[in-house]
Amino acid sequence: MKRVTGIGGIFFKAKDPGKLGSWYKTHLGIDVQSWGGAAFRWADDAGNPTNGTTAWSVSDGSYFAPSNSTFMVNYRVEDLHGLLKLLREEGCQVLEKVEESEYGIFGWVMDPEGNKVELWQPPEGK
Repeated sequence: MKRVTGIGGIFFKAKDPGKLGSWYKTHLGIDVQSWGGAAFRWADDAGNPTNGTTAWSVSDGSYFAPSNSTFMVNYRVEDLHGLLKLLREEGCQVLEKVEESEYGIFGWVMDPEGNKVELWQPPEGK
């Protein structure tokens, strides 16, 4: 079974998400949208668009609970339910909640240092 196939997103905790997002927009040119983040569209070596995006955002970090970390990484996977089952069998701390929406299927595991790791199975063809 394939496990992680790529990075789906990077999320930062900020004391002042609006101010930090503005800094990244002004100084690094990241196209931060009103929702607090940006979507980097994937391209092949020739610069042609391909299916997929990597999300980037700043927020108050409440979504990271139960982690106290200032960041969370979202990893793309092909079979979320299969991977969560395997991680449980391997003794990992898998959070019980699984979310399904038009954006795909999401699940979470805690790493040994207490960081919440998001696992994402995108919708077919995305």
